[in-house]
Amino acid sequence: MNKPNRDDRSNNVERLEQMVQNTEQNISEANQTAANTELTASQKEQIKEKNQHRQESIEQFQNEIQEEKAYREGNDLQ
Repeated sequence: MNKPNRDDRSNNVERLEQMVQNTEQNISEANQTAANTELTASQKEQIKEKNQHRQESIEQFQNEIQEEKAYREGNDLQ
């Protein structure tokens, strides 16, 4: 019988921080693309909407980072 995997949270903060950086990079690249004058208004609006979703994701990641840091402190994980 398979043993359940241990809840390994040891690198969650670092992983989430990397996800924030990657998402911020995606926003930056999308903004550069949106500045392209050859895009239609619809395409620019799609980019704007995606970036709004990305920003919401960043906020969620940051909340998770705070939760994980609190978990680490409460369980003496470093």
